[in-house]
Amino acid sequence: MFKLASNFYLLSMRIYSVLIIVFFVCTQTFSQHKRAYSIFTGEGEEIHYTDMINQVEMSDIILFGEQHNSAIAHWLQFELTSDLIKVRNVKLGAEMFERDNQEALNSYLKGEIDQKGLDTIARLWSNHKTDYAPLLDLAKSNQLEFVATNIPRRYANMVYKNSFSVLDTLSSEEKKWIAPLPIEFVPDLPTYQNILKMMGDHGTPELVMAQAIKDATMAFSILENKNEQELFIHFNGAYHSDYFEGILWYLKLTEPELNYKTISTVTQKDISHLDEEHINKADFIIVVNENVTTTY
Repeated sequence: MFKLASNFYLLSMRIYSVLIIVFFVCTQTFSQHKRAYSIFTGEGEEIHYTDMINQVEMSDIILFGEQHNSAIAHWLQFELTSDLIKVRNVKLGAEMFERDNQEALNSYLKGEIDQKGLDTIARLWSNHKTDYAPLLDLAKSNQLEFVATNIPRRYANMVYKNSFSVLDTLSSEEKKWIAPLPIEFVPDLPTYQNILKMMGDHGTPELVMAQAIKDATMAFSILENKNEQELFIHFNGAYHSDYFEGILWYLKLTEPELNYKTISTVTQKDISHLDEEHINKADFIIVVNENVTTTY
């Protein structure tokens, strides 16, 4: 009788132990947070956000390439800027603001006009309030300069319709909103050639020229406003700096010795690794889960 009870006790303890292990495994599995994004080096090695910050904080210029509707990218832009202003003197700039709107931007940063006034005066993107206003307000609250770097869209549209030659018809006053002419232009750069492939029958040499005049003007704006011992963080569509071309190509044409870092944003179904197609797209690549809700 005693032996039977002892065996029953041992069996009960084994079952209890198994249940504890099963419970622990299940708890660990279901308690893990689902990640909305991962960060990788250009070579495809996964790293933590803090590691990326440590590697970019001593740069001269950071080009943060976003997907314009990515809530994760916009949030990380805000977080990265918030962290870097703690250790560096920082100046900001963005594709989303055109050079002839700089005065309005300055007035907002100084508190001379409010958001409604900025909406009235400047040509803001439709997603400004959700995606770019937080960055602008971060600059305002920390007294950071924010540079409108992009070419006014009317001039880019002129190039798209008529090629670079149309810019020669502009007045000297109008030309001050554009990179000094003539700009260097290499249409065979892979990213420019890829534009033609993506656009198919709609792809024209003038379309690539329009892209180039934007890249050249943003690069010129960055260097025109960059001071020594200062970190310049620029926000732009990823395609303007992917594969170390676009804006960066023009920056290096003028200032090859500066310390540049690029960040790109992509979406994938599986964020546990970097897909082959994104390898070497930038120094750091933010991979966002494709199921994450976008801002538009």
